[in-house]
Amino acid sequence: MFPGRPRIVRNGILLMAAILTLWHLQLLPRTASTASPEWVKLERFMNHNASSSRYPEPKSSFDWSSIKFRYPPHNSTRLPAQGKPLPQIQHHFSGVESAAAAKQRKQRLLEVKKVFLRAWQGYKKFAWKQDALLPISGGGREQFSGWAATLVDALDTLWIMGLRDEFDEAVAAVAEIDFGSSTSNRINIFETNIRYLGGLLAAYDLSGRKVLLKKAVELGDLIYAGFNTKNGMPVDFLNFHSAKSGEGLMVEGSVVSASPGTLSLELAHLSQVTGDPKYYSAVSQVMDVFYEGQSQTSVPGVWPMSVSMLSKDVVHGGTYTLGGCADSLYEYLPKMHQLLRGGEPKYEIMSKTFLKTADKHFLFRPMLPKEDDILMSGNINVDEKGNPVLDPETEHLTCFVGGMFGLAGKLFNNADDVETGIKLTNGCIYAYRAFPTGMMPERIDLAPCKDRSHCPWDEDYWLQERDRRPEWKTHLPKGFTTAKDPRYLLRPEAIESVFYAYRITGRRGFQDAAWDMFTAIAKGTQTAYANAAVLDVTIADGKLPLEDYMESFWLAETLKYFYLVFTTPDIISLDDYVLNTEAHPFKLTK
Repeated sequence: MFPGRPRIVRNGILLMAAILTLWHLQLLPRTASTASPEWVKLERFMNHNASSSRYPEPKSSFDWSSIKFRYPPHNSTRLPAQGKPLPQIQHHFSGVESAAAAKQRKQRLLEVKKVFLRAWQGYKKFAWKQDALLPISGGGREQFSGWAATLVDALDTLWIMGLRDEFDEAVAAVAEIDFGSSTSNRINIFETNIRYLGGLLAAYDLSGRKVLLKKAVELGDLIYAGFNTKNGMPVDFLNFHSAKSGEGLMVEGSVVSASPGTLSLELAHLSQVTGDPKYYSAVSQVMDVFYEGQSQTSVPGVWPMSVSMLSKDVVHGGTYTLGGCADSLYEYLPKMHQLLRGGEPKYEIMSKTFLKTADKHFLFRPMLPKEDDILMSGNINVDEKGNPVLDPETEHLTCFVGGMFGLAGKLFNNADDVETGIKLTNGCIYAYRAFPTGMMPERIDLAPCKDRSHCPWDEDYWLQERDRRPEWKTHLPKGFTTAKDPRYLLRPEAIESVFYAYRITGRRGFQDAAWDMFTAIAKGTQTAYANAAVLDVTIADGKLPLEDYMESFWLAETLKYFYLVFTTPDIISLDDYVLNTEAHPFKLTK
C-alpha cells in the first residue's frame, strides 16, 4: 500500500497519524541531532504525497498572465547553474538531549504554540479572510488589498506547528482569494511580495499542496505586471486598473531602497519552483542597477535610504540606514547567494562589500554601566564636507542585523562576522532586558564608545548626552539617551537574530534569552482575543497602554521564530531553507 515506506506504517493509517501528531507536537523523544531516516521518510511522505482533492479549484476574476505588455520585459537572464556546495550553517548538534532539558524545551514550545493558537482563533472568529485582526475591540481591518494577509502570512507557521486541520481550512480559504479584485486600486508591491507571495511559496514548499503553487503563480504574474514600464524597473505601487490594461506603468521618481531591493528572493524562488525564468529575469535587471552603483555612493558599499527607479539612480543621497526603508535590501544579499547556491557571483561581492562598510561605519559599541561588550547599529548622515557621521539611533527593525551577520559569516567562512553577529544579537537582548517591561522600544539612542575594545562608563558624559534631549529622558535605564518611539509593535527582528545565533552556535543561553523575551511579550501584549502592540514599554508600573491592531507578522514571524528556537534543530534547518524577510522558509534546491 505504501511501497518504500518505513515499517512503522504497516499497522495502518491510524497508527501513522497518531505517531505523526505526537511528533509534530514535540511529545515524542528525539535527539538534538538530525532526525533518523525513518522520520525523514515519514515527513517527506506527509509533506508531498498528501491529497489536495478537498480544496476547491482556485478561481480568479482576472488572468494576470494574459496581459499584453506595452513594454515587454527583456527575459534574457536565466537562473544560474549552481556553484560549489555551501558551507554548513547550523551548529553540529550532537549527543542525546537530557531528560530535564527536553522537558523544559517542550514545555516552552507548547507555551509558544498556545499563544499562537489563541491569536489564530481570535483572527478566525473576528477577522476571518480579512487582512488583520483588531485584537482589543474584536473586528477586522483591510490593509493590504483585502486578500487575507494574516491568513496567508500564517500558513507556514500552521504547518510547522503541526496544526494540520487549521492549515487545511486556511488553504481552502486561500483557493478562494480573488487576486483579480482588490479593496484598493494601489497595490503595494513590496508588501504583496514578502507577505503574500512569500507565504504561498513557503507553504507550498512545506506541504506540496499544488493549489498554493497555482495561487503563487497567479500572484507572481500580478507582481510581474509591475515591470511593464519603459525602463524595465518595477513600480512601487501598482495601479490595479492600469496594470490590467497593459497600457504601461510610470515608475515613481523616488522610493525607499528596500522596496525594489526586496523582490529578488521571492521572484527567484518562483522561477525555481515553476521553471519559468521570467520572474528571475525581471528582478535581475533591478539588482544589476544596485550592483553597478554600490561603489559610487557617498558611503561606498551601501545605498542611500531613497533611490530613483525612474532614473535608475541608486547613488545620490546623504542619508543611510540599516533599519526601516533599507533593511531587507541588505538582508537579501547573502540570502540570494544562499538561494542560488553561489551560482551568481554578484551577490557574494555585494554581500562582502556591504558587510565591510556596515562594520566600519554603522556598528558601534554603546557605553554602559557594566561595560558590556555588545554592538548596536546606527544611521549615517553625510555632512557638508562629504564625511559620514554616525547617528547612534537604533531601531527595533535593525535587530535583524545580528542574524544577517551570523548567516553571512557562515556562508563566507568569516568567523569575525559570526562573532559580530553575536555581539549585535546580544545588544538587542540587552535592550529587552534593560527596560522594565522586558520589551525593547521601537527607536532608542545610546551614547557610542570612542573605542570598541575599551569603553569605561562615564556617568557625567551619559547625563550630558541624555539631557541634550530632555523631551525623551523619562523612564530611561542608564546608558540610553532617548526612547524616541517607546512602542513595541509585536516585531520579530530581535528574536529572529536570537534564533540565528542559537542555530549557528548551539549555545543554550540564547534559548534562555528567547524565553525571557517571550514571557515578557506574551504578558505585556495580551488582550481579550489575541495580542496587541504596546504604546509605551518604558513604563514601570500599571497596565500597559495598547493599540487595537495586530500585524500579520506576529503570527508569520515573531511567534514562528520563538517556536523554532525550541524545536529540535532539524526543523527548518538553516542548511535546508532560506527564510525571506517575513520568515517564510524557501526550500533550497539540491
